[in-house]
Amino acid sequence: MQEKIIDIKDVQITLIRSQRARSLNITIKPFKGVRVSVPVSVSFKKAEEVTGKSIDWIKSHLSKIQKAELLFTFFELDTKFQTRSHHLELKVSENEKLRSVVKNNKISVTIPESDKINDAEVQNEIRKAIELAWRNEAKEYLPERVKELAVKHNFVYKKVSVKNSKTRWGSCSFDNNINLSLHLMRLPNYLVDYVILHELVHTKIKNHSKDFWQLLDIVSGNAKKLDREVKDYRIQIY
Repeated sequence: MQEKIIDIKDVQITLIRSQRARSLNITIKPFKGVRVSVPVSVSFKKAEEVTGKSIDWIKSHLSKIQKAELLFTFFELDTKFQTRSHHLELKVSENEKLRSVVKNNKISVTIPESDKINDAEVQNEIRKAIELAWRNEAKEYLPERVKELAVKHNFVYKKVSVKNSKTRWGSCSFDNNINLSLHLMRLPNYLVDYVILHELVHTKIKNHSKDFWQLLDIVSGNAKKLDREVKDYRIQIY
């Protein structure tokens, strides 16, 4: 992959050659900074020129992202981090490359001596490993819990999928397939149940009408209160 790092008004921007891109695409994500996908037909010089015209917009959004980064866990070598059934172990190795393994209830991340713990690549590797642990836990727990709640409350669905969704805790398709975010593993069990019940109610009512909330209230106990509690969690941030 061809890349070029440029600096525009003190903002570091990574230009990335993309075979898929049809036009210049600017993305700004926590710990990844500003990245611009550049189509094969556009030169890096032209990409830098066009990107420069959006620098005020980039700076504005970058500022918001940098504030959000402060809410994320920043991992140090002695950081204690625990999922439902896994604990994080970070170690520095003289010879090994950056890698992670999720096994035997451990999230093991090996960091080469040449890297720094605060490098974005290292922080992202740790997060990738943690999300793999959550995915494993979610696949073990969520489908069975959906089945239990569906039987208990007389709902019918087709299948359950676990995804790394960072925009929604769950969704229900028109043909009653349930999609759940692996990040549900961060919530207490009663809120996981609420999200599942929310999607199961959608198997009968495809909108958020008064009837929807009445049925959800019956099966969950206090739908509006539980909904507010879920919104206290930010799915993108941990």
